[in-house]
Amino acid sequence: MLYRFADCELDLRRYRFRRGGETVPLEPQVFDLLAPFLSRPGELIGRDEIIADIWGGRCVSDAAVSSRINALRRAVGDDGRAQTVLQTVPRRGFRLVAPVSVDDRGETAAPADEAEAQTIRMARSRDGTRIAHTTTGAGPPMLRAGHFLTHLELDWKSPVWRPFLDRLGSSFSVTRYDQRGTGLSDPSPPDLSLERLADDLEAVADAAGLDRFPILAASQGVPVAVAFAARCPERVSRLVLYGGYAQGRAVRGTEEEVRNAEAIQTVIRQGWGRSGGAFAAAFATLYMPDATRAQLEHMAQMQLASASVEIAVALRRAIDAYDVTDILDRVKAPTLILHAREDSVHPASQSGVLSAGIPDARLHVMEGRNHVPLPQDPCWEELLGAAEAFLGRSGG
Repeated sequence: MLYRFADCELDLRRYRFRRGGETVPLEPQVFDLLAPFLSRPGELIGRDEIIADIWGGRCVSDAAVSSRINALRRAVGDDGRAQTVLQTVPRRGFRLVAPVSVDDRGETAAPADEAEAQTIRMARSRDGTRIAHTTTGAGPPMLRAGHFLTHLELDWKSPVWRPFLDRLGSSFSVTRYDQRGTGLSDPSPPDLSLERLADDLEAVADAAGLDRFPILAASQGVPVAVAFAARCPERVSRLVLYGGYAQGRAVRGTEEEVRNAEAIQTVIRQGWGRSGGAFAAAFATLYMPDATRAQLEHMAQMQLASASVEIAVALRRAIDAYDVTDILDRVKAPTLILHAREDSVHPASQSGVLSAGIPDARLHVMEGRNHVPLPQDPCWEELLGAAEAFLGRSGG
């Protein structure tokens, strides 16, 4: 379904918003807020209905609703005074007043800019494993390290990852890949060791023609990026590490961490790919406690597309055993380390270990709890703003 109004269009099938012919990244809650107004132009939609649709009926403040309404107005080029697109009805709600046309086929002209298209290619790692990769965006190069639960095609349509990729792609040519065993890469790799995953990163960089470049890595991608930067210091200009760790749960030395590792493997076996049940609840609590319903459902759909249950468990077991503490001092690139203070997947203290061990590192702890960066979380802007400032538009 494609909606056109004012100088804007909203494509539900492609999860894309354009204004003046240019793609504009929308936070998922703003996208979800705009869609019902377009499907019911001229109708009054009250605050209670907005809260039910966007927040699932949870108790939220008027300020939260107003914040999303204001973000919607900015996105469509409107404001509270003009109200040429969205009209406020005091103490009642809001209505869309701009004329709307609908294309049921949901078709648009082929995108003219490279940021709207991605070509997926295969690199071959040192042990022969095939690694799927792609480059999107415009600007100096950046490599995003692979991590748990990605899929190049589905990430491009994801309410979690697409806004992140669009933001990065507005300043950089971003090369990213599905790590071995996941997404479009080889589903049955012979080895999941840290050394082989660093080989994969190197193979993708070589295939993409990257000589010296910055790396952005998150979560389990952090030790992989560190291993590569220690191995090939001449190739890494800068590192941005988010929500990562130096030692996996199995080697951190506490009984609680070992139990947590075993518990995550158990819930994966029981609930991988299911939108409800214990795993969905555990995933939400651990990885993205502030996610919307649409974001959680999409991540559940991605799970089986990204990896089989067997590979997911094997990856978690391997990830929990990674330890890069003895090579941190071999990382020569300037490094920015970011972590949400209440991250339940990897404690912020692990970023403290990274920053203490990497010679030219700075640590930035943010007030937040989402391990997966979410566009509606204030930490999302803080994370990307800090990364952009550190890297600069030249890519470091």
